[in-house]
Amino acid sequence: MVTLTFDSLVEGKPFQAEVDGAKVCVARVGDEVFAISDICSHADANLSEGEYKGYVIECWLHGAEFDLRTGEAITLPAVAPVKTYKVSRDGNVVSISAPKQESEK
Repeated sequence: MVTLTFDSLVEGKPFQAEVDGAKVCVARVGDEVFAISDICSHADANLSEGEYKGYVIECWLHGAEFDLRTGEAITLPAVAPVKTYKVSRDGNVVSISAPKQESEK
């Protein structure tokens, strides 16, 4: 698990964190925070180096887009989803932990 401050997250600018040894892309959308695997499912590229607008993040390498809420691949060339992580917020404290299980989506 990793703990961050909500105020340190800038909307529109993805942030890379490490959760249990895995690279995670963290994104703030308004008052919400989302965390997905930082590695694009199409190619070995960090999603945290790309850009996002609303709930859609774009991989900088080939332009594949993913839904920050579900991890689903929205556009080609990606067809496989990326993992989503559990995010909880208590005031200014944001905690990110292990990937959600299929039954929790």
